Amino acid sequence: MNQPVIGQFIPGNSLLHRMDPRSKLLFVLAFMFVVFLANNAASYGLLLAFIAIGVYFSRISPIILYRAVKPIFFLLLLTSILHLWMTKGGDVLLKLPFVTIYEEGVRQAVFISVRFFLLMAAASLLTFTTSPIDLTDGMERLIKPLERVGVPAHELALMMSIALRFIPTLWEETEKIKKAQMSRGADFESGHVITRVKSYIPVFIPLFISAFRRAEDLALAMEARGYRGGAGRTKFRELRYSKPDGVLLVFFVAMLAGLWVLRK
Repeated sequence: MNQPVIGQFIPGNSLLHRMDPRSKLLFVLAFMFVVFLANNAASYGLLLAFIAIGVYFSRISPIILYRAVKPIFFLLLLTSILHLWMTKGGDVLLKLPFVTIYEEGVRQAVFISVRFFLLMAAASLLTFTTSPIDLTDGMERLIKPLERVGVPAHELALMMSIALRFIPTLWEETEKIKKAQMSRGADFESGHVITRVKSYIPVFIPLFISAFRRAEDLALAMEARGYRGGAGRTKFRELRYSKPDGVLLVFFVAMLAGLWVLRK
């Protein structure tokens, strides 16, 4: 039940922990676009190497990162099967009565799976090394210029931060409800796909009720503490760029240069 997932913060004093949240947010945002520049095994290998370097400097156990990425393995498997089934091109690797697997299908299945893994790993490193308060402050500072066109920067940043914060809580609540249903005889493993989906209905209903109750409790607690939005609010800790943020910039430039060289 206590498996770390995206949205959970792991306190530490590593190089990534000491970086400004704005730098990490901008890096992850840029990384989401950079991943699509990779188009061969060498370029994807370079991105995986940079993620491994990030894990090393974050001092986060690879096992924890694996547990964070584990929930998307089903999505990776489904995506791979669709590419193997529908993508045609190159030599025929395997011919079965119901499907023909082409070389391009295998290539796309592997590359898309690695791409999903890279995006999830980068997002997990961000949340593992950045507290919810820092994430809120960083997002607010980045989108603050949009207030001139009517965008509520503080409220939007707070909303995204709360959403990330409650992912581990809802995950834990789901596991508790599932265990309670299994103790009452519920079966989530046997049967075909439709049967398994129907078996999760007794889990989703109390989960949604619990989520709405938590949201109402949070709103009441914020009102009781005098929360009235971002107008006139001051900051206890001002964000400032430092040397680790320069390291991250060099890291990103090196990654772009490597991709440029390795692209075909």
